[in-house]
Amino acid sequence: MHFHRQLPFVGGIVASVLLSAPATAGGPNISTVRVASGLGNPLFATHAPGDYNRLFIVEQYEADIEILNLNTGMVNGTEFLDINSRVTNGGNERGLLGLAFHPNYPTNGLFYVHYNDNNGDTVIAEYSVTGDPEIADFNSERIVLTQSQPQTNHNGGWIGFSPIDGFLYIGLGDGGFFCDTGTGHTSGIGNAQDITNNLLGKMLRIDPVTTSGYLIPASNPFVGVTGDDEIWAYGLRNPWRSSFDRLTGDLYIGDVGQDLREEVNFQRVVSSGGENYGWRCEEGFACSTTSPSSCGSTTGCNCPAGTPGLTSPIHDYPHPGAGVCSVVGGYVYRGCAIPELDGTYFFSDFCSNQFWSFEVVGGVSTNFTDRTSEITNTDVGAVNSIVSFGEDAFGEIYLVGGGEVFKIVSDDPITDCNGNGRADACDILAGSSTDNNGNGLPDECEPVVNKRPSGTSPQRP
Repeated sequence: MHFHRQLPFVGGIVASVLLSAPATAGGPNISTVRVASGLGNPLFATHAPGDYNRLFIVEQYEADIEILNLNTGMVNGTEFLDINSRVTNGGNERGLLGLAFHPNYPTNGLFYVHYNDNNGDTVIAEYSVTGDPEIADFNSERIVLTQSQPQTNHNGGWIGFSPIDGFLYIGLGDGGFFCDTGTGHTSGIGNAQDITNNLLGKMLRIDPVTTSGYLIPASNPFVGVTGDDEIWAYGLRNPWRSSFDRLTGDLYIGDVGQDLREEVNFQRVVSSGGENYGWRCEEGFACSTTSPSSCGSTTGCNCPAGTPGLTSPIHDYPHPGAGVCSVVGGYVYRGCAIPELDGTYFFSDFCSNQFWSFEVVGGVSTNFTDRTSEITNTDVGAVNSIVSFGEDAFGEIYLVGGGEVFKIVSDDPITDCNGNGRADACDILAGSSTDNNGNGLPDECEPVVNKRPSGTSPQRP
């Protein structure tokens, strides 16, 4: 059974409704509200392009996709897709791990999932929606890409389409062995550093829309030179939750560390790919040979950090004394409701239940902020065991885990022109100089015009 909290709705037409909360100088006050609970093992939440009314929730071990109606707060009684029979239920870090809708989903009905099959190996598969937009076609599965997995952990699992080039990006872990010492790679360098006949520990980039398998973008960095053509970047340990900035196209990769440090990697949209993010040579900004990691030989590595050939993270944080263990990469906020947060990247740590944010200015991390007290200040219960962030079509950010889904909201006064209790895309265009509502004045209740993308584009104008 799915329980829910329905957000308040105020009927009728109003000129302006201000919902108040204590405010302090220096930025917006935020908290979280629970939008869904009673779920099994929710792992991820996302939206279909142009769909502002629904959130699609991935359940890891149940291997299904639920639909949350954002207007009613209700989870559909029937799953959008249930592929439990195709997915291992062996637990650990396996299961249904990722979901991405094709940018042209409104017209082609295609979406992609990342899961571990009953042998435990990685599968990227294509599905299509049926004539009923609430139900996908179980029998439409087309296998796009597979990758054997030597262990039950470090599967990665994220997939996503770039808002700029439209290609599908796939995050894969290093195979799961301590210090990336498993078999299958060129002797001594580990899977993540091996770019020949080895897709583990990589970020891949493909074009999945074809009749069989996938296509390789001609601009991939290893096309025509030594290295697997699918590889976009390498040197990753276990990329756990990546995302694109929907406005700029920049890529953020949360990469889980081993004993020393957790990291967030950043790739500018202008990158031509081929970055080496360091594992198993680096862990965060540190060499991975440093105690307590002690990975031993760094054959094939350039270390210490900063040595040409390695791309250091944009941010890292340590394990010792902090109770942390596993970074959860998030999103850059590009929503309507909290415009002061525009451009702010949110992320967290799974074990310590800490939440932070920073901004990237000129390729440098700045304005680092501890958000733990704000985000864990929820309307009901506690926010914990968060395994993923999510994003709706408006660009609002969600937290997923522990059987629940939460949404980051503002505690400050909002302008609510349509009386639905929320500052959203139906309300205002900040700083409007146009009299869109015909009352003779350019005021705070001008309806938003072209605030959000039309058609199939996932980008904001």
